[in-house]
Amino acid sequence: MRCPFCRHSDSRVIDSREVDDGQAIRRRRSCQACSRRFTTVEESVLAVVKRSGVTEPFSRSKVVDGVRRACQGRPVDEDALALLAQQVEDAVRAIGLPEVPSQDVGLAILGPLRDLDEVAYLRFASVYRAFTSADDFIAEIARLQHDRPDDATGPTAEPASIATGPPDR
Repeated sequence: MRCPFCRHSDSRVIDSREVDDGQAIRRRRSCQACSRRFTTVEESVLAVVKRSGVTEPFSRSKVVDGVRRACQGRPVDEDALALLAQQVEDAVRAIGLPEVPSQDVGLAILGPLRDLDEVAYLRFASVYRAFTSADDFIAEIARLQHDRPDDATGPTAEPASIATGPPDR
């Protein structure tokens, strides 16, 4: 590591600490030539490989922006979006690869989003999985209802009866 003061290429590590929940390491260094001290922060870079083959750094803000669009008009606050982005980053980093396909990032979003808000989940899934018809929505809703725990609160999972003709008199 080059000293920022004298540009000497040799420095000694005095102290190391984890920061950002272990996502980075803060090192306190001392220059061997001028004896001045300075701090460095080392982060592991997580790259996302897009369908086009382009590689870009993982960005929590891009996750939040995409999920925010799906949550538009829904009762979801910014703290919940930030937590979801953290969960997604943790899941993607747990894969253990320096480059992760964008498909894996999308899959990592779907689980926490389903738990956060089912309507936002359907919106996101419809774009992510490229729904082409109402049947795609019906199938996904059926999966949601099937996977829902028995003690879930909220409206019942049973479909309402639909009148198909004029009422009997």
